[in-house]
Amino acid sequence: MKLLRGLAGGGGGAAGYVAAIGGFDGIHLGHRALIARTRELARAQGRASMVVSFEPLPKEYFAAANPPARLTNFRERWRLLEQDGPQVLWLLHFNARLRLQHAAQFATLLRDGGVRHIVIGHDFRAGYRGEATADWFREQGPRLGLAVEILAPVTGDGLRIGSHVIRQALAAGDLRLAAKLLGRPYTMRGRVMPGDRLGRQLGFPTANLRLARRQAPLDGIFAIRVRGLAGHRGDGVASVGTRPTVGGVTPLLEVHLFDFAGDLYGRELEVEFVARLRDTLRFDNVAMMVEQMHRDAAAARAALARPD
Repeated sequence: MKLLRGLAGGGGGAAGYVAAIGGFDGIHLGHRALIARTRELARAQGRASMVVSFEPLPKEYFAAANPPARLTNFRERWRLLEQDGPQVLWLLHFNARLRLQHAAQFATLLRDGGVRHIVIGHDFRAGYRGEATADWFREQGPRLGLAVEILAPVTGDGLRIGSHVIRQALAAGDLRLAAKLLGRPYTMRGRVMPGDRLGRQLGFPTANLRLARRQAPLDGIFAIRVRGLAGHRGDGVASVGTRPTVGGVTPLLEVHLFDFAGDLYGRELEVEFVARLRDTLRFDNVAMMVEQMHRDAAAARAALARPD
């Protein structure tokens, strides 16, 4: 997958692009439907398939003081989009210049960047004060050189699938519902960075991963599985939070792998959240915290052993 940045786009050659447009936070089943239709149209028209997205996400920009939780940071979004197969990701920097573009200006930006056909959701909004709605594109897109296809809502488990519904499920600890709406288990990804080695001193060595987002969609203690360990079974227990007992202030994803003694520094890991075990707690002393860590490890092993 090729990455384009900036407002100029990539031209797209004589044929141009068929592009799905949106935030694509989480790459859930609704997003996958957009991408699948984009690829189908691109093949039929002899064009390249593209996803047009934004960084930061518009909702983060407008709520800078208290942004919504991110389901996927940029690294995670990139990896998931690679699997879904668009040939190009055009990443637009969402700033004051972009947000002030009126609907026709935004449509012209797409056309001048090589987009010839867009695929958007029924609730799509872009441009100044959200002028560029799905209905606006349906009426005005062809006049401005853009063919338009609008997809109906995608539903699952009796719900209209959207990133906000998945955020709610994760915040409530409902990992099964989140997985149904995503079409896969919820995961986070990152490189292991050096820590203070406190976990090793306490008998629970951890791999520390930066969350790389202002707000995480979940917190607490979890049974997890880890991918990227080159042959080792990646069962373990993880914490998402600030470690209040030891005075932590920066939210981290800390992973303790069962029966593993290798060096993970610098390795990229993908952490699958299997079951939420409990809330993050503040203990009166470290000894009490270690006792609870042993109970958490036993609970995680039990959860991971269950066939479902």
